[in-house]
Parts: sequence; C-alpha cells; structure tokens
Amino acid sequence: MKADRTTTCFNVFEQCVLAIQAGELIESVSVKDKEFHFQNWFQKRLQKLGIHFEGSGRNTYPDFCLVEYPEGYEIKALAWPGRDRDYDSNSQVPTGYHNGRQIFYVFGRYPADLSSYPEQSSGRRQYPVVDLVICHGDLSSHVSKRTRSSSATRLTFELTN
Repeated sequence: MKADRTTTCFNVFEQCVLAIQAGELIESVSVKDKEFHFQNWFQKRLQKLGIHFEGSGRNTYPDFCLVEYPEGYEIKALAWPGRDRDYDSNSQVPTGYHNGRQIFYVFGRYPADLSSYPEQSSGRRQYPVVDLVICHGDLSSHVSKRTRSSSATRLTFELTN
C-alpha cells in the first residue's frame, strides 16, 4: 500500500481500522503505563505502511514527526468508560500546524477495567482498541473551555459538538 503523496492520514486511518478489525491488541508497557501502550500500538501501524518517523519521547510534540511528509501525529489514549468530552494536553495547546507540519490527533479508547484481561509477564496486559478517531489538530477552533490544573503545564480541553 503506497501512501498518498499529499497526506498520510487516510492511509494511516485505514491501517488502524484494519488492525482493530484483525484484533491487534494494545500491550501495556508496565502495570502503571498510561501513555506508551497506545503510542506503541500506533507506531506499528506507521511501520506497516513503511512511513518513516522520528522517534517519540516523553513530552515531545507531536509524538510522531514524519520524515518524508510535513506531518505529525499526537497520540491520546483514553480509558473507556471514562472521559468522553475532554482530555489533557501536557505540553502543547492543540493546533493544526506546528513547526511547518500539519498535526493530526489520534484518539484511541481502551477498556478502563483491565481485570478481565489476563496478566502477562511483569504485570503487562493485552487489550483491544475500543474505538479510534483521527482528526486534524485545528480541533482547537471547537474548544469551548480551557482550564489549568494545579500543574502549570497541564491543560484540560473540553470539546463541543
């Protein structure tokens, strides 16, 4: 499958849907992992498409900067049921463009209660992606409220329809 030369988002979305339909599971990195499990799952989709990216790390924005395309992907994993109208943005206010790149947000929900999924080694678990949305980072034009928590770098965004 060759990526569209203008954007990768449609091929990336298709690859994510195919993985969900095939039952490709998220695997936690550790018992306390709330961030990297879904990033790792998403990274496999980029690799399957042969899309090159710069490595992600803690507090980098976006999580994946593409090499051959002026695009990036910011990954947001959300436990479900749980938050369905807001999310935290720890280092960057949502934007559709950053450092010359279009930014796409990938929201993936996973089961909040993992007790029904057997523990693997070191407390790791495997579980499904419940649902997934990829949207352009200009979603900030639909943000109705921005609130700061006690941490100066954590922003919570509430989305409107």
